[in-house]
Amino acid sequence: MRQSLIKFVGVFVLVLSFMGVANATPVDTYQFKSPENQQRALSLAHSLRCPQCQNQNLVDSNSPVAHDLRLEVYKMVDEGKNDQQIVEFMTSRYGEFVLYKPRFETKTLILWLGPIILLLIGLVIGMMLLRKQRATNANNVELTTEQQQELDALLNRDKK
Repeated sequence: MRQSLIKFVGVFVLVLSFMGVANATPVDTYQFKSPENQQRALSLAHSLRCPQCQNQNLVDSNSPVAHDLRLEVYKMVDEGKNDQQIVEFMTSRYGEFVLYKPRFETKTLILWLGPIILLLIGLVIGMMLLRKQRATNANNVELTTEQQQELDALLNRDKK
C-alpha cells in the first residue's frame, strides 16, 4: 500500500512538472543590429497594448497578433524608424486603444482629468461634512444644574 502511494505521488509530481513545460511561453528570437535597438524595441513593445488580449502589453501576450506586432516593432526599430513613427503606425492601424497612456487630447480629456475631478469632489464633500459636524457639535449646549434636575424629574415621572 505504501509503495503504491509513493509511486502515485512520484507520477503525480512528474505529470505536474510536464504541465509546467507545456504552459511555457514562447521566446522571440530576433537579432538586432545593436543592443540599443533591442532595448528600444522592448521598451516600445512594453508600452503598446495587445489588440486581442486587451489587458496585456505586446511582450507579455502570447496571442498570434501580439507576436506579429512584436515582430513588426522589432523590424521597424532595426529599419531606423523613431519611436513616434512606430507609435503612429500602430495607432493608425489599431487605433488609440493600443496605447497604454492615451494622448492628452480633447477626446481623452476625461481619462486624464476624471480622477482629479473625482478627488476634488470627494474633498469638497468631506469638507462640507466636517463643517456640518463641527456646527452640530458647537450647538450642543451644557445644561445648567436646574435644567438637569428638571430633565431628571421628567424622565423619572415617565418611568413610574
